[in-house]
Amino acid sequence: MESSLPSDEILAIVVPVLVYWVYSGVYLMLGSLDNYRLHPRKDEDVKNLVSKFQVVKGVLLQQLVQVAVAFLMFKVEHQSATSDSASFLSLVRQFLVAMFVLDTWQYFWHRYMHLNKFLYRHVHSWHHRLVVPYSFGSQYNHPVEGLLLDTFGGGLAFILSGMSPRTSIFFFSFATIKGIDDHCGLWLPGNIFHLFFWNNTAYHDVHHQLHGNKYNFSQPFFITWDMILGTQMPYKLERRAGGGLEARPLKRRS
Repeated sequence: MESSLPSDEILAIVVPVLVYWVYSGVYLMLGSLDNYRLHPRKDEDVKNLVSKFQVVKGVLLQQLVQVAVAFLMFKVEHQSATSDSASFLSLVRQFLVAMFVLDTWQYFWHRYMHLNKFLYRHVHSWHHRLVVPYSFGSQYNHPVEGLLLDTFGGGLAFILSGMSPRTSIFFFSFATIKGIDDHCGLWLPGNIFHLFFWNNTAYHDVHHQLHGNKYNFSQPFFITWDMILGTQMPYKLERRAGGGLEARPLKRRS
């Protein structure tokens, strides 16, 4: 008798979207912790160049495209569940390969969108309308950027890593959570991402500021390409007058 549960492919498509809104909602509720904010709350409305309503609409559009492309990819791939019994080491390898592929894809496209004036003005500048990032703005992009960087990049990571749809549920949920954390605007004590990743909330916040616009392109996991290619801008967390924290850039070595 066939199972009435959703298939791995359906879960791989739907779960990361649900994770996005649930995890974003958690950070939304924590937004009143002013002592841990990298920007004052009022700056979300004063400095940002797009309303939260428009951000929600933009994210939902990107996720709709993402769902459609993932559905088509699974139909074409028609992967079986044979690799679901992969060993732990195989799963670790698949995660690391996927992380490397996604980091590499996004770094070079992201940097190119800053270097190419047309692409920056008409495409990537959408994301930088959020001068003060917040959790559910993580996937706010121009539709072209969302398709190219996130959807195509994710598809490439999935294919090249050889992971199964079931494994991809966990990988893309993890990648989604990491991206939200990088944009949440909160530096919470004990945050596991801050302990294990140099590419974190403060690191990416520097990139969203005018002084860091040409640096810290790496996303979403490691800062490897920034370090290799000299685009890393170090920072120091300092207490801000009036409460909260601020990621102050340090002088870069020539």
